[in-house]
Amino acid sequence: MRAQANFYEGKTIRFIVGFSAGGGYDTYTRLIARHMGKYVPGNPVFVVDNMAGAGSMISANYVYKVAKPDGLTIGHFIGGLFLQQLLGKPGIEFDSLKFEYIGVPAQDHFILGVAKSTGITDPEKWIASKQVVKFGGVATGSGTDDFPNVLKTTIGLPIQMVSGYKGTADVRLAFNSGEVTGLSNSWESTKSTWKKELDAGDLIPVLQTASEPHPELPKVPLAISFAKTEEARGLIETVARVHGASVRPPRCFAGHAKGSSPDPPQGVHGHDERSSVIGRSQEGESGHQS
Repeated sequence: MRAQANFYEGKTIRFIVGFSAGGGYDTYTRLIARHMGKYVPGNPVFVVDNMAGAGSMISANYVYKVAKPDGLTIGHFIGGLFLQQLLGKPGIEFDSLKFEYIGVPAQDHFILGVAKSTGITDPEKWIASKQVVKFGGVATGSGTDDFPNVLKTTIGLPIQMVSGYKGTADVRLAFNSGEVTGLSNSWESTKSTWKKELDAGDLIPVLQTASEPHPELPKVPLAISFAKTEEARGLIETVARVHGASVRPPRCFAGHAKGSSPDPPQGVHGHDERSSVIGRSQEGESGHQS
């Protein structure tokens, strides 16, 4: 522990967030950065930088290729990018197996919400009406895009994706200006960063994409219940898994120096259904910890 304290004492650890300020990823990271220093030997200072673009792929590439492997840089980007690497998505310049996995901030349960102005409150009537709703998204590989796209295909949701926003904070601005009228986002993020819209009744959750309902949303139906075929159910479940446990190690914890105890410092570990907190090892060699 003393060796760790000597290394981190007086140092600054930099979080690189793959999305714009004000969204869920940014909010998670700033909360972690505010408190994490007291749990790390040497009590280093934590700072947060936003590096938005390409659905957080720019930040992932930066952490892998540009950031110094000195133990002082941590990335927070979409865990679904790891599947996109396997699928050969253009632009990916990292090898996910060579990152050092540190931890994840929270469990996520994705929901689809629409603007009150659409008049939509019932998914079944929405499907039958064929009323097209514009959803704001970030990029393929993100839950903002993947869930609307798969539900459009599997259960016939009349959705038009408007993708390319730098984060859900930018989607929120577009929503409030009327540029888009729908959102796919985690409930945990939405109830915090879209609180004003929820409290005013301007954003109405209409579907949940998980296999089981969230206890806070007992009256919001599951999207999978509208699937008419096993193939449709399978596709929905696959996307749910992609944005679930399959995109992260089963047990992640704060990074530790070689020879130190593997027990996670209190208050640092957790499970997130869509995102990863990634670090570069001090030695320049990274390993997949689970």
